[in-house]
Amino acid sequence: MSSTGIQKVSPLSAAMSIAKREVVGFLRQRSRVMASVMTPLLFWVFLGLGIGSSFQASGGDSGDYSSYFFPGVVVLALVFAGIFQTITTIQDRDNGFLQSVLVAPIPRWSIVLGKMQGATILALLQGILILPLGLASGIDFTLMSFLESVFVLAIVAFMMTGLGFFFAWRLDSIQGFHAVMNLVLMPMWAMSGSFFPASGAPTAFGWIMYANPLTYGVAALRRSLNPATVYNDIPGFWLSLAVCMGFGVLMLLLSSQAIKKRRG
Repeated sequence: MSSTGIQKVSPLSAAMSIAKREVVGFLRQRSRVMASVMTPLLFWVFLGLGIGSSFQASGGDSGDYSSYFFPGVVVLALVFAGIFQTITTIQDRDNGFLQSVLVAPIPRWSIVLGKMQGATILALLQGILILPLGLASGIDFTLMSFLESVFVLAIVAFMMTGLGFFFAWRLDSIQGFHAVMNLVLMPMWAMSGSFFPASGAPTAFGWIMYANPLTYGVAALRRSLNPATVYNDIPGFWLSLAVCMGFGVLMLLLSSQAIKKRRG
């Protein structure tokens, strides 16, 4: 304890405490836990298997498209779980929790990091739940490919939860957050290579897809799930990881700067 009587807290310890609060608060809400389990299953059944069956009925090979589409389904479940967990930022600001944290003797980045860590953990758990369903689309997991995929999902979740916090801090209502994030997220996901590769898209769409950071998250997951497959039309694995990590750090820095300018 310092001479002023204020106990110094490590920034990382503070971040971990905030992250733990996020996870515990989520697990105490049974409806949200059930929704987090059922949502990826519904995405896979209706989007993955449903679209694959449609292609089969048209004479195509459903197995090929189903395995191609699967990483996009996983990322969709992950992104929505992580970003909408950051709604707690608005709730915590409304009930006064964030105001009390902001006056604590800790750097602002540790507050943002804690919120991002908590949302990342919860999103990652949802991604891990849906990963084994890839076996139904013909993806043959090995222990290394599964662990590598989990690592990729953690980075993608951190990146997107940072984006969610950045918007949540600026919005005053949960309804406004839902509206803005749906407007942002669905185009990001649709233009991420989940449905079709950038090489087969019109030139303008191709440039948009390569400028979309989520494209690199889907590409990294696709390569980690199918390490033996040669892909010539998507970004490389290490480039994709670098872009995702860079975007996550950028969101952390921008969000940390934003909370310093909190309105009275």
